[in-house]
Amino acid sequence: MESNSKIFVAGHRGMVGSAVYRALEGNGFNNIVTRTSAELDLRNQQAVTDFFNLEKPEYVFLCAAKVGGIVANNTYRAEFLYDNLSIQNNIIHASFVNDVEKLMFFGSSCIYPKLAPQPLKEDYLLTGLLEPTNEPYAIAKIAGIKLCEAYRDQFDCNFVSVMPTNLYGINDNYHPENSHVLPALIRKFHEAKVNNTAQVEIWGTGSPLREFLFADDLADAALFLMLNYNGKQFVNIGSGVDLSIKDLALLVKDIIGYSGELVFNTSKPDGTPRKLMDVSYLHSLGWQHKVQLKDGIQLAYQDFLSKQN
Repeated sequence: MESNSKIFVAGHRGMVGSAVYRALEGNGFNNIVTRTSAELDLRNQQAVTDFFNLEKPEYVFLCAAKVGGIVANNTYRAEFLYDNLSIQNNIIHASFVNDVEKLMFFGSSCIYPKLAPQPLKEDYLLTGLLEPTNEPYAIAKIAGIKLCEAYRDQFDCNFVSVMPTNLYGINDNYHPENSHVLPALIRKFHEAKVNNTAQVEIWGTGSPLREFLFADDLADAALFLMLNYNGKQFVNIGSGVDLSIKDLALLVKDIIGYSGELVFNTSKPDGTPRKLMDVSYLHSLGWQHKVQLKDGIQLAYQDFLSKQN
């Protein structure tokens, strides 16, 4: 991939896509093609076909997806399955038809079985039942992995897949119901601090263990793999370190400076008990994360504050 190669970043306004865009720009790539969802509906096969015929990108980062937290995943089950299947099917097939040099598909750690051994190795895929609350999203992402593998097997396409752990960072979604746990905590503690609320409710028991990676670290890993990795095996991307939701809440509370109490609402679902990625394969390829969790949350909080009216 040369500095003037034509690169399509699908989903460039989202947290992952915008991080990839920043990483490309920061490393001197100057021919990046983007479209907003208003300009190009990636669920529309004809629209995607026309776009690829027009632009002829040489490299594709498939970051676009319908995403959300545990409530959104469980509420909009049909949309999470249909929209994500449509987006990835259209882009992957158009990349094949238009002889794209290389495509990178971004999956999710939720592809792994709910009760898979920890940490999660790449070869645990399809060895057990999925977590029911995000099964539609997981099935779509598994289909994306297998579609990339199938085009590689049948047509020798250089389509690679990466599986990020839980992400947070610049341009995250802080919606009170539809966001992931870390941005939801940032919003909750900030609003509680501003409103001088005595307590903050945390969903679940606080016991599940989760791993988090700053989105710009993911983008750095993605660029590293785009430049250096051409294997069929998908690659886990993460920090390799986890902590409990309770400890995460205490960390966010401390960073934001909230002095009230935590209350755990055990009527809310915990989700998967633990979800830690085995990143030994990625480490063996020569990449490790740089942004520590406390530093990353501070950066994410500044981003959240910058978006408040």
